[in-house]
Amino acid sequence: MAVPSCCVPGFWVRSSGQCLGSLFTFVSKRLCSAAAASRPMDAQQLAERLRAQKEKQKAKGPVPTNPVQRRVRELVRFTEQLQRVHPNVLAKALSRGIVHQDKDLLVINKPYGLPVHGGPGVQLCISDVLPILAKILHGHKAEPLHLCHRLDKETTGVMVLAWEKEVAHQVQELFRTRQVAKKYWAITVRVPVPSAGVVDIPIIEKEVQGQQQHHKMTLCPSYRMDNGKMVRVRTSRNAHLAVTQYQVLSSTLSSALLELQPVTGIKHQLRVHLSFGLDCPILGDHKYSDWNRLAPQKLSVGVLKKLGLPQSKARHIPLHLHARQLILPALQSRKEELNLVCKPPRYFVHSLRRLGLKMPSHDQNGDEEASHPGPQ
Repeated sequence: MAVPSCCVPGFWVRSSGQCLGSLFTFVSKRLCSAAAASRPMDAQQLAERLRAQKEKQKAKGPVPTNPVQRRVRELVRFTEQLQRVHPNVLAKALSRGIVHQDKDLLVINKPYGLPVHGGPGVQLCISDVLPILAKILHGHKAEPLHLCHRLDKETTGVMVLAWEKEVAHQVQELFRTRQVAKKYWAITVRVPVPSAGVVDIPIIEKEVQGQQQHHKMTLCPSYRMDNGKMVRVRTSRNAHLAVTQYQVLSSTLSSALLELQPVTGIKHQLRVHLSFGLDCPILGDHKYSDWNRLAPQKLSVGVLKKLGLPQSKARHIPLHLHARQLILPALQSRKEELNLVCKPPRYFVHSLRRLGLKMPSHDQNGDEEASHPGPQ
């Protein structure tokens, strides 16, 4: 998913919040300082640099001739820019996004575009910097923090970490047994009908055949229409039970702000249920807005005009999905439930205003607080 482009005047320049902005500032400073400090190289240094550049170019592979593949590669390149910062810088940025801290748990506001775990093509992820983050907060002798759950790379919001492995396992069990109440906010293209309800449709992963073969999660309903009659079909063994409760908080003719409560936790569940179940894809969802294609989201003229963007720049729009709230039941010595809330990032709030959507009254100042999160 693309990091918001800084080349579009007046829209995405300061859109990602203080933490995310500081990371990009660091990248820019590194490039400038490297250029300023450049000096003549000897033959060996020059040969090593050329060899490294050649290996890097070989790893990239040939430039795709397919325009869709070129756009997908561009999206990946923008996302990778965020992962080029030094781990210490990322850890410090995460420390400025602390939502809650006690002797058992540390809760951070996860920034956009950062994967939680490593994998192919991932240069830096949150799990890589947990030892550094622990030392920043508890000194050099601190043990690494532990992940309690995960969020998608493009999702922002509440992320729970634990100081002890045993506590992390207990929190993971709470998630597994669905004892944790989760609430997400999403800006959608189009408005769901009815304005509140439950989507209860199993989800399965399938390969998409077409110009560019790829895999997506999709719906696997238990019924289908046959000659005008509803017929029950046999459920695939690979299908996962998926249930999502939704409610429209604000809407216009072309977009809506939704509160989502996933009962289950299937991969990409919210994105699939909204796009394929309610025909209301999330703004910036370039994967699930169209089943047959893997390309930048196609937006209506009205939405583009409100956002101040041409369609050619739509690929830079980030996924507008925010893990707004988690409610953890009593754990360890804590006898009361823990209510964790994260304000949405600036780009999310900016898009709300552009589209004419309103946040609930108690969150009207969310754009200011989202940029300066601190302990609660």
